[in-house]
Amino acid sequence: MRGMLGLVFVMFTAVAVAGQTTHEYRLDNGLKLIVKEDHRAPVMVSQVWYKVGSSYEHEGITGISHVLEHMMFKGTEKYPAGTFSQIIAENGGEDNAFTGQDYTAYFQTMEASRLPVSFELEADRMRNLTLPRDEFLKEVQVVMEERRMRTEDNPQALAYERFKAAAYITNPYRNPIIGWMSDLEQLKIDDLKRWYAQWYAPNNATLVVVGDVDPKQVLALAKEHFGPLKPGKIEAVKDRPELSQRGIKRLEVHAPAELPYLMMGYKVPVVMTADPDADWEPYALEVLAGVLDGGTSARLESEVVRGDAVATSAGAGYDAYDRLQSLFMLSGTPAKAHTVEDLEIEFREQLRRLREERVPNDELARVKAQIRAAKVYKEDSIFYQAMQIGSMETIGLSWKETERYYEQLEAITAEQVQSVARKYFSDTGLTVAELVPQPIDPANPPASAGANAQPH
Repeated sequence: MRGMLGLVFVMFTAVAVAGQTTHEYRLDNGLKLIVKEDHRAPVMVSQVWYKVGSSYEHEGITGISHVLEHMMFKGTEKYPAGTFSQIIAENGGEDNAFTGQDYTAYFQTMEASRLPVSFELEADRMRNLTLPRDEFLKEVQVVMEERRMRTEDNPQALAYERFKAAAYITNPYRNPIIGWMSDLEQLKIDDLKRWYAQWYAPNNATLVVVGDVDPKQVLALAKEHFGPLKPGKIEAVKDRPELSQRGIKRLEVHAPAELPYLMMGYKVPVVMTADPDADWEPYALEVLAGVLDGGTSARLESEVVRGDAVATSAGAGYDAYDRLQSLFMLSGTPAKAHTVEDLEIEFREQLRRLREERVPNDELARVKAQIRAAKVYKEDSIFYQAMQIGSMETIGLSWKETERYYEQLEAITAEQVQSVARKYFSDTGLTVAELVPQPIDPANPPASAGANAQPH
């Protein structure tokens, strides 16, 4: 394979802005390489992102992307099961992987000179997994046990899973990343082999390297290790837009738990799905989330938790960078003297104020400053920098979009925040879920039965 290196023609583009440290290249086989220089310490992080996750799956094979992530550590002919992580550790590095709704990613963090080791191993398993049946059968059992522990025995996680399944009808975000248990029980090795062959190819991957590296040397290494790999035939996933919701949805989830829990989700656009004539809306929703839940001075904490003491915890969440239409979430645990109904009334009052009253300029400025500060703080990590680049590219946006983030955020006005509140916070697109606590078996207590953090 390496003898083909001289035949590989590399098309690349490097951003030529003065002082720019991010460089973008594309190999002839379709692999995209993005290198960001950060010379503060002699380390680097290397990440391979595949454009496949739970939102690519169909009924009957949910969880297959996550199972394949596990199987990526079960070996090739050149590097048998267990060898990958052992070699990384011997070179002083750390490695792991994660599966999301829109991607599956693999990473290594190592001393910068060890990058060739990372590339050698990742290139090998991109196309050469052996996928032995006995290892598959064991790993599916591992994933099933993971599901039991993290979802079925965790009341808030279970409620969140049922909440999402109820909120969506056709949008594939309704399926859990870990998969439904019935699908895991019926999953076959041939299903996994087809999934691997379908999605794991250089032309469906983005290779991101951030750290104390020379871009030209990284490109040469990518050509050496990934360049000879043959591209696959990647068919575009069919669009499955969510059906218009026609009224509020409500559900109760009964599970052993210490405390009740409330979740409210409104269907909202993201950057990928926003109307081109209203492409500012996702950024206005981000600011709005900051108004509600941007630290101890934000409205939910200062008014709902400390002020009126209706809740022991309350939060809001929104991610502008999903691939498909998403949800603006409100969640919390009512205080002992209050009910879930009381907390819903309090949440609705907060949203009413946002619809009817403009956020004061000083509060708007504070929220923007907090959001910027949080982003800047995270960017101190080379791992987070690579995460930003990889996730943006994998959902279909350019990494350059991250550099527009602050400009877009700063331009948001109080009128725009009020506009998105009026447009999207209505019962027409609302789903409400309540965790109704059931008696706990002392011999078998649920995981995090009293936890207040929203599960993901």
